[in-house]
Amino acid sequence: NFSSKACSHSGAIHISLWGHGLIGRSWAMVFISGGYRVKIYDNQPGQAARAIQEVRKQLEDLQEECMLRGDQSASEQLALLSSHNDLCQALEGAFFIQECVFEEIEAKRSVFQAVESHVGEGVILSSSTSCLLPSNIFSQVQNRKRCIISHPVNPPYYVRLVELVPHPETLAEVMDTTHALMTAVGQAPVRLKKEIDGFALNRVQYAIIAESWRLVKDGVISVKDIDLVMSEGLGMRYAFIGPMETMHLNAPEGLEDYLQRYREGMKRVLNAFGPVPEFSGEAAERINKEMCELIPADQQHLSARRERRDQLLMGLAKLKK
Repeated sequence: NFSSKACSHSGAIHISLWGHGLIGRSWAMVFISGGYRVKIYDNQPGQAARAIQEVRKQLEDLQEECMLRGDQSASEQLALLSSHNDLCQALEGAFFIQECVFEEIEAKRSVFQAVESHVGEGVILSSSTSCLLPSNIFSQVQNRKRCIISHPVNPPYYVRLVELVPHPETLAEVMDTTHALMTAVGQAPVRLKKEIDGFALNRVQYAIIAESWRLVKDGVISVKDIDLVMSEGLGMRYAFIGPMETMHLNAPEGLEDYLQRYREGMKRVLNAFGPVPEFSGEAAERINKEMCELIPADQQHLSARRERRDQLLMGLAKLKK
């Protein structure tokens, strides 16, 4: 029974994470904020323990800024977290396994091959991949009915969307249980009805990136200004409503009225879009130079901008609540 365990915070039932990097640590913070016990596994001695120290610092900083998620204090949440370099110990009692290793197909396949031999049939196997198809990642798993992609958005603690992508054999119960778990820990899960390259988020994101790139490459607009088109224009409303609702609200009588008014103009503009960019060569050098003049690509400047991004995302997340 998958679903009965998703709402249980029993000490004997927990979530296991394989991977200690940024995504693994972020998942740990999300799950413990919802009251779940979490075991972090890494086969390199000391790596998982170091990840917990990183999580400790982040949770204490969040608590100090009154931005800690969940009903428990930082110390209470940390008490739910443990590190392991023994796989059997890390998986014992788990109802949900979240894989968080680097984005390489063979690495992920090897994780699930190792995990499957240590857990029962009722344990859900979930991958954090951002672009690899479930049919490829889980191709060597014997029981693919309990496999699913749970793709977070970076950084998951502040950006709550999770894309749930099924394998062609995934049971509806597995999708429902994963959706319930992600909702219970405060994320915003969306269900893809079938697998597709890029999932939903990256297909939309890449469409925006491609046209933005073409406009800069063709000398229509600068790097700085195309980013302002999003941050001070589209992004302002897209933080609260999506493109479908935007159309629905932007005509007096809703979506059908919008299409009657604007479909021909939309088709004309879309037909004028250029080919898929190469993202290389002289254009890439020129755009990179322009970007680096705005934000130099050294660790000091990049770290400062990432910190600014996270602070603003925290404020936006608080506002959206």
